[in-house]
Amino acid sequence: METTKRLHAVGAEFDSARTLYHAAEHIRDEGYKRWDVHSPFPIHGMDKAMGLRKSIISILVFAGGVFGALTAFALQTYTSIIDYPLVVQGKPTNLYTIPAFFPIIFELTVLFAALTAVVGMIVINRLPRWNHPLFNWELFGKVTDNGFFAVIEAKDPQFDEAAVRQLLEAQGGRNVTAIYDEDQ
Repeated sequence: METTKRLHAVGAEFDSARTLYHAAEHIRDEGYKRWDVHSPFPIHGMDKAMGLRKSIISILVFAGGVFGALTAFALQTYTSIIDYPLVVQGKPTNLYTIPAFFPIIFELTVLFAALTAVVGMIVINRLPRWNHPLFNWELFGKVTDNGFFAVIEAKDPQFDEAAVRQLLEAQGGRNVTAIYDEDQ
């Protein structure tokens, strides 16, 4: 079987978190949209340097929680008031029963919000992806120890390999490398 290699990205290694931070600001200012930075620890302010917006996950979690609360309320209202009203020790069979519904409403709110957070994170991060092309880059193994990397993907609308190499080198990037995605 013959394997074909398709260019995935161009990546560069940087000396420190500071140089990576400044390189991220320049990459953002050049207008690139599909790129990322990798470091062994979180770098304070990197989200701003990359120009990242607030994640949509908080809106999804809120919507999941509201849906869980409404589901719990509807389920309990229907079963206790409409379908099978059961009088137990003088408990009313109308909307005055709502205080008894609060524990279930709370639990389903938390459950639906948590499930929405997990599923939303998986979908937004485009998971599962069993193997990423960056793992084929020999230098990328240093990212968990002492490596700082910036990677600009070939899917970026303004990607030009020569221009990307020049940009990364101008920002102090070493070992500027083309990273390939192997397809069968």
